[in-house]
Amino acid sequence: MAARLPDAADVVIVGGGVMGTSIAFHLAEAGVERVLLLERDELGSGSTSKAAGGVRANFSDELNIALGARSLEAFARFGERPGQEIDLHRVGYLFLLETPDQVELFRESTRLQNAAGQPTRMLDVDEAIALAPIVSAEGLAGACFSPADGHCTPESVVLGYATAARRLGATLVTGCEVVGIEAEGNQIRTVRTSRGDVRAGTVICAAGAWSAHLGDLVGVDLPVTPLRRQIVVTDAIADLPSGLPMTIDFTSTFYFHREGPGLLIGMSDPNEQPGFHLNRTDTWLPRLTEAMEHRAPSLLDVGLTGGWAGLYEVTPDHNALIGEADGVSRFLYATGFSGHGFLQGPAVGEIIRDLYLGREPFVDISPLHARRFHLNTARAEWNVV
Repeated sequence: MAARLPDAADVVIVGGGVMGTSIAFHLAEAGVERVLLLERDELGSGSTSKAAGGVRANFSDELNIALGARSLEAFARFGERPGQEIDLHRVGYLFLLETPDQVELFRESTRLQNAAGQPTRMLDVDEAIALAPIVSAEGLAGACFSPADGHCTPESVVLGYATAARRLGATLVTGCEVVGIEAEGNQIRTVRTSRGDVRAGTVICAAGAWSAHLGDLVGVDLPVTPLRRQIVVTDAIADLPSGLPMTIDFTSTFYFHREGPGLLIGMSDPNEQPGFHLNRTDTWLPRLTEAMEHRAPSLLDVGLTGGWAGLYEVTPDHNALIGEADGVSRFLYATGFSGHGFLQGPAVGEIIRDLYLGREPFVDISPLHARRFHLNTARAEWNVV
């Protein structure tokens, strides 16, 4: 039976992907009463269900490293807390590098990751090929490998958080779109939905690619742009190593990891125009074919069994927006993750819980406040794919 929309809540979370369900779980676990999550479709039906499932701490920014590392710890214990099998494969992330400049960039980020306790290391070409034997060595200058990273199943993560949040007393309502937020002065009073109104004093935006519109409802600028990314899945491939890492050709952004007996394959498309484009197209496939021909030519003979399109939620500096709005009381947000939201979901759920409760988060997230774009204090994360 579908959950009934309550008349009032202490906190309303908008968005039922990994971010929203993680926040709901962490708030309910901390004893917050009347936690209400609203999702206009089904849980996980937005960007989370379209994610490649990669989980990593291999970033160039210390804050992203901290968020990734904290989340990796949570994913490793997910079967115990919140209690759900997520098919976690810690096979590592392997970045393939073609130029001395790329090698130096990853040497520097490796030093940052090592300082944070991550076992990332630089590899020579032979070591990289030993890990991913379907890769061509031609043109490679080196590689970077983070063995603690890997991939898991996004839908299972959402299910685990949602089930535990409900068990702890949170209410999760699907098929319910937020159409307005009413305030008196700078105080939020009512959340208007397609199924009725809810009295509430706190709203948390976890709406992913749709966050800019939600921010507009309360006059908060959340510079999040939707950008389509597409993925394909191959037929079975003989002799794939069981420990094949998540492998990324850094120059082209072509990446793959094991998906059952085949591979899940993706790549960014520089010609993609921003917008809510969720249909699959073939326009990116020639570029993908070119990248495979260069870096993994044996894959050109492998058939495809399917694929899908989803949306990245991109900010100008490819870093997340996490914080509480300045102009309206108790409007919090966790959005704009630019492709790494799924993997940071556990850590961000903790952080939003702490911001709501007035606690100090485990890491200083002030650099991710939305005001950075007005203060010109943004800093770019370059290790994005």
